[in-house]
Amino acid sequence: QVHMVESGGGLVQTGGSLRLSCAASENIFSVDDMGWYRQAPGKQRELVATITWGGATNYTDSVKGRFTISRDNDKNTLYLQMNGLKPEDTAVYYCNADRVATMWGPRYDIWGQGTQVTVSS
Repeated sequence: QVHMVESGGGLVQTGGSLRLSCAASENIFSVDDMGWYRQAPGKQRELVATITWGGATNYTDSVKGRFTISRDNDKNTLYLQMNGLKPEDTAVYYCNADRVATMWGPRYDIWGQGTQVTVSS
């Protein structure tokens, strides 16, 4: 089974930091573009940040200067360093892989199960 697994969420006070990780299952050989998304209660899922295999990044305006997306291609792992957290950052955070290579061929649009981030005021 091809999947992604997030970790690192939790409860933090305003101004605090968290680091999210997302690891690809062992049967994934490589991953193309990856990204972090989040969904707050009662709201639609929104893009937080993306990163290409080569390291080019893109951020939504509300997290620029506070969040940093990165990846380790050797480990097929995605990271999100979140600093200066605000209550409005509270959401379930999901990682996404646009395209992955597996022994069964390519697979597309792979999502993790999500990890909860809660920022208290």
